[in-house]
Order: sequence, then structure tokens, then C-alpha cells
Amino acid sequence: MASSLRSQPRITDVAALAGVSTSTASKALNDTGQLREETRERVRRAAEQLGFTPDSRGRALSSGRSFTVGLITTDSSGRFSIPIMLGAEDALSAGEMALVLCDTRDDPLREQHYLKSLVSRRVDGIIVTGRRTEPRAPIDVPIPVIYAFSPSTDPDDTSVIVDDHGGAGSAVRHLLSLGRSKIAYVTGPDSHHSARVRAAATIEAAGDAFAGEPLHGEWSERWGRHAVDVLLRAQPAVDAIACGSDQIARGVCDRLRELSRSVPDDIAVTGYDNWSVMALASRPPLTTVDMELEELGRRTANLLLDAIAGSAHPGPMELPTRLITRESTLGT
Repeated sequence: MASSLRSQPRITDVAALAGVSTSTASKALNDTGQLREETRERVRRAAEQLGFTPDSRGRALSSGRSFTVGLITTDSSGRFSIPIMLGAEDALSAGEMALVLCDTRDDPLREQHYLKSLVSRRVDGIIVTGRRTEPRAPIDVPIPVIYAFSPSTDPDDTSVIVDDHGGAGSAVRHLLSLGRSKIAYVTGPDSHHSARVRAAATIEAAGDAFAGEPLHGEWSERWGRHAVDVLLRAQPAVDAIACGSDQIARGVCDRLRELSRSVPDDIAVTGYDNWSVMALASRPPLTTVDMELEELGRRTANLLLDAIAGSAHPGPMELPTRLITRESTLGT
């Protein structure tokens, strides 16, 4: 092991091959100092030729940065935070930066502990996210912060959010384009911001085709099954059911099948989230709205990198969703 460590190229080897001093080679590799671009490029080529990897501790000391970013989340299950994290890592890895995930479990004291820890570790910035779209109180730290999915209550903070209104509307317009004329809506708790926004968008997009009132309940398959019984008693002629989540939509499909109602021949069904565990396992697979959370994570990380570089973009940024059409509305 010792001999293999000694054989690794050093910064002095890179400097010698590039024909520059050791300090110039260090500045070129750490992107510091006032060097000509041709000099930086010559040093980079020498480092690549030798297989030289800069020491992260030296890089941090020379630049005054840690090249790490913290991600604070309340989403213990990872349903929303994991795709956001994957997108953020895609963007951060281009700058050879690492991401540290901290799950607060909705505990304010745990969140404060993690914030103090991240600041003491000299992270370059923090991404804050969660499992709900309700605006949350901003955090107070002396480094750049970007909010993802769960926006800050401060309108001057940078928050990257999903266009839930547009997403729910796109599902309804799809149903209308297929000739559906009596569209019902089943969604989650009325206390949830996302449920209210999606319900309002559904009513607006459906217009005269909307049947009854939105049915609010749990974000669960069980509620989807129960909602079908409630709905068909009140609206027996319904020919489409839009749902506020894929879990609810899968339960709706299960109950309709038990009642010998064909999906989509008798009743078309749409979901929301494009959660593959639910959307693809449903019988039939669900037409659904993809919130594009990985793209949201990438956009958030790029905004954080801009803020770290001194170019902040204050205020909310709303990103579009994408409708994924499958057999629950199109048939086989």
C-alpha cells in the first residue's frame, strides 16, 4: 500500500510537466489567482496526463470554500426529497461538489441542530425541501439558501416550486380532448395546499363538465376505493375521475374493477405525481402528471451555485409539469 501511495503524482510533478512553478500549478487547478487561460489549460492537461487528483482539503483551504452543500428535508420517506436530491447532485457534481442530506423528521429542534452543524462544517450553501407544498418559515444562516418544493414565506427568498395549478389543468384538458363530459375529482385532505390548488384548477379547467364537488380524504388507495362508492351514488353518470395523487387513482381503479366498470371504456382515470411504484403497477397503468422533481432539483442547485458565486436570483420560480398518458385514459 505504501509503495502505491508514493507512486501517485504530486503537484510538483504537474508543475514540472507544465513548465510552471508549484504555486502557479496550484492556482490553475484551484481556479484562483490571475493567470492567463492558456497557462491554466496547460496545467490542466498536465494534471490529466499524469492522472493527478487535487487534494480536497488543499482545494478548500486555497479557495476558502468547502465544496459541500447541505440539503435539509422533512420528507423522511424520501418520496419527494430523493428525486430532488438526485437532480441537485447532477448539477453539483459538475463542479465537483458533494451534498450532505439531513432529515429533520419535522422536528424544529433537530432542524436547528443540523443547521448549526452544517454552518460549523462551512458548507457553501443549503437547499431546504420537504414533503408538502405549504410555505415554511425561512431559516437564518449566514450562507446562501434556496428553497425547493416547499417555498419560503419570505417573497424575497429564492424558492423553486411546482406549477400544480397547470399540472392539474393539463390532466383535465386531456380528458376533455377524449370527449369526457362528466368529470369528478378525488383528492387529499382539504388542509393541504396542494390538494386545494389542484382541486381549484380541476374545477376551472373542466367548466360545465365538472360533476359534483371535489371529494377530499386521505392520500391513500383506501380512500380512493371508498371515494368511488361515494361518488357513484351521487354521480352515477360520471365518465372520468381525476385524482390528486397516484395512490388515490390506483385505489379508484381497483374499486372500479371490482364493480365491473371498465377503465377507461366506462370511466377514464388520471393520477398525479408519476410515482412509478403506483402509476405503473396500477391496473391499468395510470395517465398522470409528472412534477419533474429531478429537474426541479437541478434548477435549485444551479441557482444555489449562482448565489454562492455572488449572483442571487431572489423570488419564487415556478416550473412546469409534464402529462404522461397511459392506458387508464387511452386504453390498450
